[in-house]
Amino acid sequence: MTTVLIAKDSGAKSVGADAVAAAFEAAGADVIRTGSRGLYWLEPMAEIDGVVYGPLTPEDATGVLADGAKRIGPLADIPEFARQTRMLFKRVGAMDPTDIKAYRASGGEAGLNAALAMTPDAVIQAIADSGLRGRGGAGFPTGIKWRTVADTPDQQKYIVCNADEGDSGTFADRMLMEGDPFLLLEGMAIAGYAVGAAKGFIYLRSEYPDAAETLTNAIANAPFLDNELAGGFRFSIELRMGAGAYICGEETALLESLEGKRGLSRAKPPLPAHAGAFGQPTVVNNVLTLAAAPIILAEGAAAHHAFGTGRSRGTMPFQLAGNIKQGGLVEAPFGITLRELIEDFGGGTRSGRPVRAVQVGGPLGAYFPESLLDTPMDYEAFAAAGGMLGHGGVVVFDDTVNLAAQARFAFAFCAHESCGKCTPCRIGAQRGVEVVDKITAGDNVDANFTVLGDLLEVMRDGSLCALGGLTPTPVESALKWFKQDFDKGASQ
Repeated sequence: MTTVLIAKDSGAKSVGADAVAAAFEAAGADVIRTGSRGLYWLEPMAEIDGVVYGPLTPEDATGVLADGAKRIGPLADIPEFARQTRMLFKRVGAMDPTDIKAYRASGGEAGLNAALAMTPDAVIQAIADSGLRGRGGAGFPTGIKWRTVADTPDQQKYIVCNADEGDSGTFADRMLMEGDPFLLLEGMAIAGYAVGAAKGFIYLRSEYPDAAETLTNAIANAPFLDNELAGGFRFSIELRMGAGAYICGEETALLESLEGKRGLSRAKPPLPAHAGAFGQPTVVNNVLTLAAAPIILAEGAAAHHAFGTGRSRGTMPFQLAGNIKQGGLVEAPFGITLRELIEDFGGGTRSGRPVRAVQVGGPLGAYFPESLLDTPMDYEAFAAAGGMLGHGGVVVFDDTVNLAAQARFAFAFCAHESCGKCTPCRIGAQRGVEVVDKITAGDNVDANFTVLGDLLEVMRDGSLCALGGLTPTPVESALKWFKQDFDKGASQ
């Protein structure tokens, strides 16, 4: 019987993967549902003995099995896949994500076993030596955060995984949770052992029902959870679902929601590392950050540090979306350029028109013009260019985009998603929409540009959290690089 790998990833299912899988089963194939390889422009696709076929319809199943119809070629020969450095995503697409035996056979639990043979202090030092930084956007050194929580005097501590992936154009967290959930759970257990926490929470956005199902299954079947391990260490994980608020991607609002309260940002200090979940010291890390821990412990800090550039070490799963011909996930070392991602992996725009702007870092990231496409994808290089790498989401726009309209959208998005706790964000975002409307309508333009500049300064410096504080970033980049779009009539 022919074994066929077909993704049950949400992205693949959205274009008909379930029906394709059913057709292969009806044709007599042994179908294994996996995560997605990230080659979304080929989904739904099938993989047989390392050879890829796609995009497929249910009617293609018999042809694929009989004479190799819709054959793309060996996965290893697809340039957009072969050029990647798969560390975090090396298993995704190659196995049933809920099969613990397959996970162990592919090296799973090696990182946790290595950690349990070390002292907690040595584990934290390995994370620090690897150069791992938070993949959720801030890029804060993970070792320092773990050390801070570990050094807090004995009391209840928690590990919280921020899986509230809400930035536009991002889906790496979802892909990993749906394609290799045990890796995340193992990483959380390592973090718990390192800092002295016996309890972990995954805060998952409500828009990810497939990830919730896969994680629930994995939590119930992970042998390293809820069982006594070396040295008497025991760790448990609880899945908590969010309610659809973008603000809960911010760690303190997430903690409020986790505790059953309304998702409002907290003033800092105290930092979550000192007083986080339920007032206790808490490690709050992104999915990809925690998932890197088992790899670092299994392969050594030096192996992780060998990839990347400057202070940005390891690999990053970049996500290509927007007006892009070949959308999907590309895992590559930090330092690859934005142009390489868009042109070599993404194939340029889907429309075939020239790239005019690219937004990296979610809806509050800067808009880069074509002249900045050679910027290396690392935290410091992006900051120097006036942007932020964020969670690695890359949204492409062709030359039909209007950046004044996009600047207005940034304000409108902030107004809609604001928790309402602080005035600069709650009121400033709405005033921003009104001022941009006046400028594009030609109403007292010079005076309103002055008001806009003052408003951006107040939001950036006076907002309680990054939602209001970063809203000026896309607006200011639009003004800097695409000022002509704000001329009267440009938005019409």
